[in-house]
Amino acid sequence: MSAVTATGQLPATGAWREGDPPGRRQWWPAGRPLRLEAGGELPGVRLAFETWGRLAPDASNAVLVLHALTGDSHVAGPAGPGHPTPGWWEPLVGPGRPLDTDRWFVVAPNVLGGCQGSTGPSSPRPDGRRAWGGAFPFLTQRDQVAAEAYLADALGIDRWALVAGGSMGGMRAVEWAVSYPERTGALLLLATTAAASAEQIAWAGIQLRAIRADPDWQGGDYHDAARGPHTGLGLARRLAHVTYRSEPELTARFGRSPQDAEHPWRGGRYRVESYLDHHAEKLVRRFDAASYVVLTEAMNAHDAGRSRGGLRSALARVTAPTLVAGVDSDRLYPLAQQEELAALIPGADRTRVVRSPYGHDGFLIETEQVGALVREVLG
Repeated sequence: MSAVTATGQLPATGAWREGDPPGRRQWWPAGRPLRLEAGGELPGVRLAFETWGRLAPDASNAVLVLHALTGDSHVAGPAGPGHPTPGWWEPLVGPGRPLDTDRWFVVAPNVLGGCQGSTGPSSPRPDGRRAWGGAFPFLTQRDQVAAEAYLADALGIDRWALVAGGSMGGMRAVEWAVSYPERTGALLLLATTAAASAEQIAWAGIQLRAIRADPDWQGGDYHDAARGPHTGLGLARRLAHVTYRSEPELTARFGRSPQDAEHPWRGGRYRVESYLDHHAEKLVRRFDAASYVVLTEAMNAHDAGRSRGGLRSALARVTAPTLVAGVDSDRLYPLAQQEELAALIPGADRTRVVRSPYGHDGFLIETEQVGALVREVLG
């Protein structure tokens, strides 16, 4: 999936492909079509997911955890065959942890349109001849949540004890609570928003242009080519990663220092540039550029109030007890967006604040603080 080929060249995509090790993944079988909000339908939808713990006989202990843009279903567990990275919320899931698997049955799907086992641009088309590529349809968060509702049906879960998510996962958690209030028992929203802002769309739009400007993009139909749009995806990741962190943290960590013996005046890099290069290379090895495009466009389309009479009317549908939290140094999803959610959701009270120098990524890094929020909302 992300290994270097025999010629030393990266494959066209870092997506999980058929024949790769499954790891801990399970699949909700393909076959059920999904009617899409933008029109048409996606045939043969399949979701990859992972679970921890045991479902109670009455299915009352199920918790849904929803990942961010470049996350996946691997919330907990080591890296290994089938899983290029360790669990992204490892300290939160397991016996005695905030999501105590002796009590809770934790379910984490790979989002529809993703690239780690769920139907997405790198998946085969229904005829099996080639990948969807650039022909993959436009998705919204509502489409993705509708697919997750199908998964809940297949697992026999009528109502989640908790739906939790941060960033893009938080967008889907909002949609769960608005679209399926009767199926959302409690709600944890982290570093997210009720609707994508103009600035968020602007940052994302630049990333999309970087990918599409790569000559190896080929209109999204590169999955069977010798090379994928690695340069464009790497540029998109560099830009995104700057927005995920805070200026004080970058200054404290890197300042103006050059990278080792490199001299920036003579073609070398600053340490902060090397840091961004590192994160770009990591993402190229484990992700798919077309999935990045599909998911980013879905995030840009996020508006819980669309066709529902606006945000106030839409969020008034939420019946779940709700805890909303943001990161004090988050410049991409600033606290004002979480305060709006808390003000408009009937079951929410004040906005909780995660204190962190790490910016938006604080919801992934500050697991002790986030764990306390999980315990609070679960009672």
